Amino acid sequence: MFRPMRRSRQQISTVECQEILRRATSGVLGLHGDDGYPYTVPLSFVYQEGGSGLGTIGFHCATTGHKIDAIRRDPKVSFTVIDRDEVMPRERTTKFCSVIAFGRARILEGEEEMRRAANAVGAKYSAGFEDLYRQETEDTLREGRLCCVEITIDHMTGKIGRELLTERLRAAAGAPGEL
Repeated sequence: MFRPMRRSRQQISTVECQEILRRATSGVLGLHGDDGYPYTVPLSFVYQEGGSGLGTIGFHCATTGHKIDAIRRDPKVSFTVIDRDEVMPRERTTKFCSVIAFGRARILEGEEEMRRAANAVGAKYSAGFEDLYRQETEDTLREGRLCCVEITIDHMTGKIGRELLTERLRAAAGAPGEL
């Protein structure tokens, strides 16, 4: 169902993909938008292990809008995170590492499910301010303004640029080189 990576030598492990998703602070959600146009939107998110074995990606958003309409129309989504992107002008390339996850988005229902999801996002982005994000969660729940989405990851791949891969291989071999 999913294509194999063409440059398989540059593919990173599932474990490294999960590490990248855990530490990343933003990603781009790809949806089937209006009139057949792709719709991509950057957002803050939280990655959690579990579910299908590859984990889930969660975020909160407004209760209405293009993103929610697209998810209701077609729950199949992709989510991209760029972990590293260092331009190398002289070499006319970049040192990069990225992850693309494919999955199915589900709009969460029920206060407990939404509370859990919103507080997971709050814990990632507002550590040390638990009382503030938990109060915001309760306020938005009470006011009916909270919408949370969870993507169950069906497949994911990660890719590392050749220059960064070469750098890693040199470091692993103990060879001198730019690190």
